[in-house]
Amino acid sequence: MVYYRSQVAGIAQKLCADWHLALYDVEEKMSAKGRIITVYLTKIGGVTVDDCAFFSRALSNELDELDIIPERYFLEVSSPGLERPLKLKNHFVSAINEKVAVQWIEGDEKHSAMGTLIEVNDDTITLDDRGKVVKINFKDISRAKTVFLNKDRSDKKK
Repeated sequence: MVYYRSQVAGIAQKLCADWHLALYDVEEKMSAKGRIITVYLTKIGGVTVDDCAFFSRALSNELDELDIIPERYFLEVSSPGLERPLKLKNHFVSAINEKVAVQWIEGDEKHSAMGTLIEVNDDTITLDDRGKVVKINFKDISRAKTVFLNKDRSDKKK
């Protein structure tokens, strides 16, 4: 099966520059209803529903004009959300000073930690897990995401 993720990402990056947005990620998967291409956008201050709608139309028009995907597909445009997956090094860099949850494997041992991401280097990330500094090799990370902690919970008992 042919995948179009990299071509879509290239087109989306060019459009992002025009729209003052940043491309966060592109996912492509097959489902029972066909190919689904999901484009995740970010921007300072957050991505709005209108940003996604306008960008979706512009990207869809470009993809139709270039005709790079011959079969039927579904295009989804969204923000990565408050709890966004961290896959690429630039995802980690954008999450410095945020709470993150990380799972990794060293040898045969599985580990997990949640803390503030304080540093991203070429080969490692560093978390502050409640005062304990944890250094993790990128190559060992199996899963990571930002964590949203609502400090002003409306469900508190009065």
